Amino acid sequence: MSLAFTRTRFTWLAYLLLAFYGFFLNILGPITPFLKDELALSYTVSSLHFTAFAAGILGIGFGGHLIIQKIGRLRSLWLGAAGMSLSALFLIAGRNPVLTISASFLMGLVGSLILAVVPSALSDQHGEQRAVALAEANVVASTVAASAPLMVGWFAGGGGGWRLALGVAALAPVLMWLIFSRAKVPESPASTHASSAALPPVYWFYWFAIVLVVSVEFCMTFWSADYFETVLGIPKVNAAQAVSLFLAGMILGRLAGSRLVERISARRLVVVSLLVASLGFLMYWQAGSAFLGLSGLFLTGLGVASLYPLILSLAIGSAGVNTAKAGSRATLASGAAILSLPLVLGRLADLAGIRLAYGVVALLLAGAFLIIQIAGRLAASQSSAAGRSIPASKR
Repeated sequence: MSLAFTRTRFTWLAYLLLAFYGFFLNILGPITPFLKDELALSYTVSSLHFTAFAAGILGIGFGGHLIIQKIGRLRSLWLGAAGMSLSALFLIAGRNPVLTISASFLMGLVGSLILAVVPSALSDQHGEQRAVALAEANVVASTVAASAPLMVGWFAGGGGGWRLALGVAALAPVLMWLIFSRAKVPESPASTHASSAALPPVYWFYWFAIVLVVSVEFCMTFWSADYFETVLGIPKVNAAQAVSLFLAGMILGRLAGSRLVERISARRLVVVSLLVASLGFLMYWQAGSAFLGLSGLFLTGLGVASLYPLILSLAIGSAGVNTAKAGSRATLASGAAILSLPLVLGRLADLAGIRLAYGVVALLLAGAFLIIQIAGRLAASQSSAAGRSIPASKR
């Protein structure tokens, strides 16, 4: 019988900080049409906001574990939260693409300390129940992130301006500090030798799968507002708000996934989720009406929802005690995805139109399905080999 899942003070802090991070990451897509018009940007230059954010994530992916080892997980979390808020204010003040893109880079660079710490810390705290913790963390993050496009639409349509959505959210760490400043963060159990050891091959298969599924997620959140406006003729403000359908699908999907993972293996859930996401994307991509496009966007979000937390739990689980390094390298996977694919899709949209460019997502989903199959067989093979290597007297 499995033990009851216990949420500590730190568990809730981790959930909220990841949600705070997700809000700003997901707000970049809905504000892009406004920046594009105000600053007279092309698709390619507009996509550089996401690219710059992703470049910052890559910096943390390569060296974040060194910062975390130096100042500890707790200080790293609060540094990430404060840095993201200040960078958001910098973005609000920007009136040319150099400033706004630089602000996006700083948000990704400093704020992604949150992304590097939370998964590994939750894994260390909850052990074999890491999949439940990571799934729940992403449920909370998706719920908060879904409010980002709604807030942009509300403030832009109500006269306050889209910048007000960023300004209000930037105050959140102050409230979190007042409530959770005494939360105790579990430190990594890995030794210095373990943290310098190479991660196993199966980890890197899961790592590459994370690159592909995160690419799908952010190609949808970054470009779907523009897709609805350009291809389906939905007004700009309504198109920005429509992104919330994708995020609403993710909320429901992650909520369901956090419960199903207690009964069904994470690997099997990943396969089912990929099939649902593929069906939804085909509806979205081939839609001839707003209704079918919006329905497809929601279904795609439902399928994509659990892919990142489930594959992440499989990746960290394959790393043994080396969770800190595994978590930091997983951040690198997210950064690589956000750095490359939205920019590629934006460039293709400039050349061939955004509808044709979206075919990239179909290839990403197919690739993720293939890699998960390979990773599953490799993990099963390694597990079988490990079982045979244990003497019968010790089994």
